[in-house]
Amino acid sequence: MTLRSRFNKAMDRLVRDYTVSLPCDRRLYKYDIAGSIAHARMLGRQGIISTEEAEQIIEALLSIQQEIENGEFDFNDDLEDIHMNIEACLTERLGETGAKLHTARSRNDQVALDLRLFTKDAIYNTIAAIKGLQHALLELAEANKSVVMPGYTHLQKAQPILFAHHCLAYFEMFQRDLERFGEALERTDVLPLGSGALAGVPYPIDREFVARELNFSRISGNSLDAVSDRDFVLDYLSAASLAMMHISRLAEEIVLWTTAEFDFVELDDSFATGSSIMPQKKNPDVAELARARTGRTYGHLMAALTMLKALPLSYNRDLQEDKEGLFDTVDTLLATLEVFAAMLSGLRIKEDNTRRAAEENYTLATDVADYLVGKGIPFRQAHSIVGSLVRYAIGIGQSLRNIELSDYRRFSPVFDNDVKAITLETSVETRSSHGGTSPQQVERALAAARQKLDEKQG
Repeated sequence: MTLRSRFNKAMDRLVRDYTVSLPCDRRLYKYDIAGSIAHARMLGRQGIISTEEAEQIIEALLSIQQEIENGEFDFNDDLEDIHMNIEACLTERLGETGAKLHTARSRNDQVALDLRLFTKDAIYNTIAAIKGLQHALLELAEANKSVVMPGYTHLQKAQPILFAHHCLAYFEMFQRDLERFGEALERTDVLPLGSGALAGVPYPIDREFVARELNFSRISGNSLDAVSDRDFVLDYLSAASLAMMHISRLAEEIVLWTTAEFDFVELDDSFATGSSIMPQKKNPDVAELARARTGRTYGHLMAALTMLKALPLSYNRDLQEDKEGLFDTVDTLLATLEVFAAMLSGLRIKEDNTRRAAEENYTLATDVADYLVGKGIPFRQAHSIVGSLVRYAIGIGQSLRNIELSDYRRFSPVFDNDVKAITLETSVETRSSHGGTSPQQVERALAAARQKLDEKQG
């Protein structure tokens, strides 16, 4: 098969090597064949080709798909891409009948269709993988509901929180990711086939039939836009970048928590690596690689935005560059979600260490200020009193629990013995506002999270 009847010279080998996309886009084969089967069925149904010809084409396409999946198909780089490879094979087998498949379509709307079908599948798989990670987070939270740890601001110990509350913060992040991918699915779920090269086609096609055959919820409204639109690719790349950012934040905390300085958690041996020279090392390489691959995902988003930023309508060959970054992002995100879910399932929380850390650095100071508020002192004044108290305690090397009541009363006469009743447990129990870290609120949040996981996405 040749598309060079217009030219007097064969394509230069340098041009062929530079423009060929087959090594990348061959993974679209099943989507290309699914689209071609639906198109052939529509052509036969509309009488544009005979029903016998349509059936022959469909049978041959299914045979080609089986050969590709069995590793028996002979790919030819001279044919540029997966679309021409399949069409050339079909024409070779069926002759003129095979050549009729391309009636009423262009490679422009064909490529757009294949990529939308791929992206829809990628979104479904991504949603399932995010739910898998959320499930692992809930399991970890449920298993450690009573564990107290320090919460941080500015990476400084701030207030005591429940470890489960910390896990649920990431659940919320990933829930937003689910919503974003659900929204991306709505915009991806549009059939472009039937737009032709850019202006539509002069045949009595039935686009609604093809949409039903391929499980699209609607058809595109403008042929120029349909063949050149890659917003759905940007939607996936953008949502994936945010999801990888959330994973990277969790990765950073795992890296910190596994250090000897924090020593909050221990990775299962099967999810850690060693050192080539230091035999004592147990390295969190999965988390570190996820941090790095987040940057790679950002790069693909920026590349796609830059590729699209000045393209005139309609199709331009620049759009060939939409696939490699998308494919790599899908593969990276799915692999990262899967390995993180498995890694979290084996994570061991060192409760004694997290509790000890929560008791250090005067994390109950805010509770002491709230205590004063309960005695009628305005909060800003209470804040100042406790700040001075903390400075005094640091100076004598004592915790707030260990200093005498007489020392408390040096800073305010309203302090009484009940100030000594402030503990890590009372601190978290009093944070009972909706979304807070109290055991009751965390239990409600866990139940709500379980319900969300049971809801259908997309």
